[in-house]
Amino acid sequence: MCSSSTLIPLNIAVGGRVRYEFADCVLDTESYQLQRFGTAVPVEPQVFELLSLLVENAGKLVSKDKIIERVWDGRIVSEATISARINAARTAVGDNGKSQAVIRTVQRRGLELVAPVETDCNETSPAGTAKRMQTIHFVRSEDGTSIAYARSGDGSPVVRAGHFLTHLEKDWSSPVWGPYLKELSSRYSLIRYDQRGTGLSEAELKGTRIEDYVADLKAVVDAAGLETFPLVASSQGVPISIVFAAAYPERVSRLVLYGGFAQGRARRDHQYANDEANALMALIRSGWGKPDSPFMVAFTSVFCPGASKEEMDNMVEIQLASTSAENAATIRAAFDQFDVSACLPQVRVPTLIIHANADAVHPVTQGRWLASEIPGAEFLQVESNNHVYLPSDPAWRQIVDAQLEFLSREPGR
Repeated sequence: MCSSSTLIPLNIAVGGRVRYEFADCVLDTESYQLQRFGTAVPVEPQVFELLSLLVENAGKLVSKDKIIERVWDGRIVSEATISARINAARTAVGDNGKSQAVIRTVQRRGLELVAPVETDCNETSPAGTAKRMQTIHFVRSEDGTSIAYARSGDGSPVVRAGHFLTHLEKDWSSPVWGPYLKELSSRYSLIRYDQRGTGLSEAELKGTRIEDYVADLKAVVDAAGLETFPLVASSQGVPISIVFAAAYPERVSRLVLYGGFAQGRARRDHQYANDEANALMALIRSGWGKPDSPFMVAFTSVFCPGASKEEMDNMVEIQLASTSAENAATIRAAFDQFDVSACLPQVRVPTLIIHANADAVHPVTQGRWLASEIPGAEFLQVESNNHVYLPSDPAWRQIVDAQLEFLSREPGR
């Protein structure tokens, strides 16, 4: 099958420099500069030394004694001074003491940089040489729709099902999705795609049946040359992945399902769900395509009420770039009609189901139902009101770690 591809640099090697890329940041030890989202972040020398020490020992616990030795040359300093530098380091890299998505505190022991780090210290690499690439390809689905998919990272494959709404290029640098995608890519060869009608995939919606979306997933994994793989899905990607796993049990080794559902709103047996669906549709039709529209912000707030301003703005940006108002309304209406309840007992692969207890988009009762009907499924309920798991949410680390632990298990466990 013929396909075209686009290469997107993830980390650029500059001759003679030691650069550390992590959590949308770049720490350059030669120029003595920290950048976030490509913009220089001013930091005090002691904060820069603390960050340098942590990235040099990424994934390892750095004791307080080592921090004092490196940052203060072993001099006696107060706890308040140490705490101030740690807080400044967290702020500089977009982290905070609650989420600890980048810098984790181990009480009475020290600190650990938990975000994946890419290191470039090749003296001979010419400027502009790409160290790692995200490769974007296109494949035709069963009905001829062009589907864009990306591959990043090394190792055994993990497939992430498409959902509402993604954009392969923008998601990678997103403060919402970027940290999670880079975590997976640091451990696996991650394959993900934009659903039909969204992102870099063909804008024209030729079909919106669940069978069409399952065919898109199959086209991607076939084009990527995958035979057996773990499948990770969120939200509307969950019912699509359930149907795929039931239809092709020999191809799915594990299922990780977050914030999903078996029945769309229109299929749920209560008026509230229908009223909720109608309200979302009204928000889409009233404000889509208008970045400053209160309707657009209100729509996004339903999915991530706990988002910071930066995260909220980025979610709106991705949604506007991903699809049109007409497509968004059509896709939402299609998902509301999904009902995969009959497929649940047919899923015979190890399955982990994660759901936020106060999810306003798909209630936690849907997650419990999935767990009760899929044989042997594990269920994890987290404390959060966000449908989209945000790096600023204290539950983010728990959600990501649970996924990584489940994916790393030996077959049969």
